Amino acid sequence: MKMDDLDPINALNMPEMADMTFAMDFLLRAKEGVRNTAAALTETASPQARAVLRSQLRQGVALHQEITELMIRKKWFHPYELKEQYQLDQLSANKTVQIAQMKLFPDDTRRKGMFDRTPDEHIGGNKA
Repeated sequence: MKMDDLDPINALNMPEMADMTFAMDFLLRAKEGVRNTAAALTETASPQARAVLRSQLRQGVALHQEITELMIRKKWFHPYELKEQYQLDQLSANKTVQIAQMKLFPDDTRRKGMFDRTPDEHIGGNKA
């Protein structure tokens, strides 16, 4: 099967797939933020700083939960059905490989000879 990146059929479901990808990235970043905040909390001695970090940790956990619930509701994430999550991961991996194999740019990117005149030729700029 030849993939034509200009064929509109290849963009089918792309907005939903992009949304799912962005949500997963957001989820991972929220998780990373919780982990980093928890680590910072264990290293902090100041009571004021610990209070701030505890508050941020609670907010980070709440954000992670909110993103997770959204993804489960949209069926973008299946934390309790491993078989379904595996199929979703396989679909994502296959689509990533297909996109990576697309020829998005020409081999020759030189611009020499692409223009029939210089940009300022119409005002006598070619005399310079």
